Amino acid sequence: MSDALRLRCVFAFLMSLLMTLLMSAWVTWLNIGLQSDFLPRWRHAFFAAWPVAFCAVMLFAPRVQLMSRSIVARFANQP
Repeated sequence: MSDALRLRCVFAFLMSLLMTLLMSAWVTWLNIGLQSDFLPRWRHAFFAAWPVAFCAVMLFAPRVQLMSRSIVARFANQP
């Protein structure tokens, strides 16, 4: 495995982990509040969402990075 691919996989793993933890907790809290079964529901939501988030980051991060570079370059050239 090349260093670039290894970096991409580690980045996708960490980014999807962090975003899924935060978003699943937030949405679970919005839906049910701090109920006695909050943690089991949060855990279920997290494990259901994490594989999708990982695949999304692996697939879309390179394209989003290119789009971001283009936007930043466009604004950098503005007077």
